[in-house]
Amino acid sequence: MLKKICIVSLLIIFAAIVIHDPKAVSDPGASPRDPAREDLTRIAYPSMEKIKWKPYFMKPQDSLERLFGGDWEYVARFNRVDRRHAYPGMTIRVPVDMNEIRAYTPMPAFYQPAKRYDKYILVDITEQWLGAYENGTLKFSMPAASGTMGHETPTGIFRVDARHREHTSSLYKTEDEQAQYPMDYAFRFHVGKDNVAYWIHARDLPGKPASHGCIGVYDESMQNRMYGIPRQPVLQDSRKLYDWAVGENDYEGDSGELELLENGPIVEVIGSIPGCSATPFESFTASSNRFKELITGLRGLFSNSI
Repeated sequence: MLKKICIVSLLIIFAAIVIHDPKAVSDPGASPRDPAREDLTRIAYPSMEKIKWKPYFMKPQDSLERLFGGDWEYVARFNRVDRRHAYPGMTIRVPVDMNEIRAYTPMPAFYQPAKRYDKYILVDITEQWLGAYENGTLKFSMPAASGTMGHETPTGIFRVDARHREHTSSLYKTEDEQAQYPMDYAFRFHVGKDNVAYWIHARDLPGKPASHGCIGVYDESMQNRMYGIPRQPVLQDSRKLYDWAVGENDYEGDSGELELLENGPIVEVIGSIPGCSATPFESFTASSNRFKELITGLRGLFSNSI
């Protein structure tokens, strides 16, 4: 009888832990109080509600290439993360059916306000995504990292007025403080009243808002040059967007230096910084299932004791 009482007490304590803090007994992952928020499944993107996915905690031997082979790029884009930031300790979303994300984009296939413009860029901060439109029709789209809380990217309708292919930040340095932060393939869309300029340019994509207000897109060549990672660059969205928006087909003689432009593409920025939940729904579901199993076990013990 004493043994059963001890077992019941331990089960009750364990159940209390599951109810109070599901992450205390769940798979390894970033703490809900971790300001880095390395669990990307906590970031709420509306378009992901239609796609079935599960969280995956990256282990020391993991990389996107090792986990997903030739499909790694789809998973990277789905998570809005580059290979440099897909490191052990990160929790990412993995689609249940890979086919669901091969053509994934949260941007509308047709955008009416862009119909009368040859080129129109729509940035959705809530989705952390950018779409390139020609006369209202989406030509291509890509993940984009916007400003963080306190450094929000301005919303509204703007026009590109300058390009600078070899641009660097005048305000911010790289992580090691050894160089000004590179902003390759940059084009400016707004200058604020405080004389701060906002650009769309190459940058790191950590899977969440990360900039001081500019809009950043993939550029693995820049990352390789600055950090040596990845060894073989593949993702080069910044160059693709730059060539389409302000390239030599429309503006001849790109010297690589700062150049003012006339009648540049329209840039519309909409939305707000995406929300961040305390605990992933899947982790909560798994914890709830464990709790149900505990209740079943308790009932069994009480039944046997009667």
